[in-house]
Amino acid sequence: MAKSKTPSLKSLARKPRGFPDKREDVLQAELDMISRVTDVYRLWGFEGIETGAFEYADALGKFLPDQDRPNAGVFALQDDDEQWISLRYDLTAPLARFAAENWDRLAKPFRRYAYGPVWRNEKPGPGRFREFMQCDADTVGSAGPAADAEMIAMMAEAIKAAGAAPGRFVVRVNTRLLMSGLLDQIEANDEATRLTILRALDKLDRLGLDGVADLLGEGREDESGDYTKGAGLDKARIETVLAFAQAGKDSRGETLDALSAALSGSVIADEGLAELRAIDQLISAMGAADDAVVFDPTVVRGLEYYTGPVFEGELLDEILDEKGRLVRIGSIGGGGRYDGLVSRFRGEDIPATGFSIGISRLAAAMSLTGQMDQLSGPVVILMLDQEHAADSHQLANTLRSAGVRAEVYMGSSGMRAQMKYADRRGAPAVVIVGEDERAKGTVTIKDLVVGAQKAKAIQDNTEWRETRPGQVEVSRDELVATIREILESQA
Repeated sequence: MAKSKTPSLKSLARKPRGFPDKREDVLQAELDMISRVTDVYRLWGFEGIETGAFEYADALGKFLPDQDRPNAGVFALQDDDEQWISLRYDLTAPLARFAAENWDRLAKPFRRYAYGPVWRNEKPGPGRFREFMQCDADTVGSAGPAADAEMIAMMAEAIKAAGAAPGRFVVRVNTRLLMSGLLDQIEANDEATRLTILRALDKLDRLGLDGVADLLGEGREDESGDYTKGAGLDKARIETVLAFAQAGKDSRGETLDALSAALSGSVIADEGLAELRAIDQLISAMGAADDAVVFDPTVVRGLEYYTGPVFEGELLDEILDEKGRLVRIGSIGGGGRYDGLVSRFRGEDIPATGFSIGISRLAAAMSLTGQMDQLSGPVVILMLDQEHAADSHQLANTLRSAGVRAEVYMGSSGMRAQMKYADRRGAPAVVIVGEDERAKGTVTIKDLVVGAQKAKAIQDNTEWRETRPGQVEVSRDELVATIREILESQA
């Protein structure tokens, strides 16, 4: 009697939503961006630190333990000492903890940069991940507009260094003092109304003036039929808020004049205007142009988190979505003054300001808009004869010693499959050494980019075999120089 065979259990290959896999092109793009951005930070005198992936949950500030499990917004687990620890939500809370622990022996103000992955236990969606890379800079222990101005100007430099062309990005700046002045002027006294007004202003770029006016009034029904209750303002107060929202002009100076007119008579707004005027003078001295840094009264960030100036970096490029509609890439980072974060650890006033660039989002956005450099793979040395494998590896080593990425094909397939492999690897060229080349002391090099371009114009197989488009035979001494010429021409 034949034995019954128990079918083997096979695991299902799948990954959790919001945790992207990254291949060479994305990894290298992010690493290059981080390198260029942190070069800017170091140039401006900031020092790097690295903190662990986990923090005590109560140190994250924004996400304190909620009853038995602190799982709102963070990924948390209970350590062996029965305390809850959480994967860091951002790089700022770990900075606050580090600064508070080491405050007495740090040079003050403490200026640091950091980069690395962060994790958010939120619903993922297009362009929204639960694990992503950030690159931050912060100054702890410096009050006043000078530290904020430095952050704003440096953020513009960092975005440009990451690869965003001038004119295709902007850093938008506002201050919570102006917002408070506006809300006081229209007598929006209860917290719920104030919050509804600020959220409405934050939607101006998406809903336009009419949509914001509806949210400031009775409310608005969107395309899906969902209804959002409004702030309940009367017509006069709605007009005041909209005049404030439209105060942004072509230059920072003109915007300040328009804001002054829109918020006349407010003491707290006057403080905010003085703050922005000081920032304008400082960032102008730091080289920030009017088209790179603008004052925008509709910038709303972290309604309970930020205490002063707020700023947001934005890509201005537009792409077509799946329905053919133009969509602006939008925010790729932001920051502001957050004077309460470090203070809660120390019980004393410790001012702080900083910003974060979303490296993963910036890399994805620049890839969509065609601003990311296309990476080429390694030069591939074909393996036509296993008996001469050492010779092939010697050629690869010669190229690597000259700083050229190179590999030897390690499979067991024939030449056609090896050429297909090189194409899938994005190889700029392949090196071929057969019996004829070995006898003559030469190598055959095929430029895969030029070869593909020239092959399109050839209709006849005989002509293709005779011309061998993009292919050249050179002495072994000329291998490195010829490959470099190919790489330079492709670049």
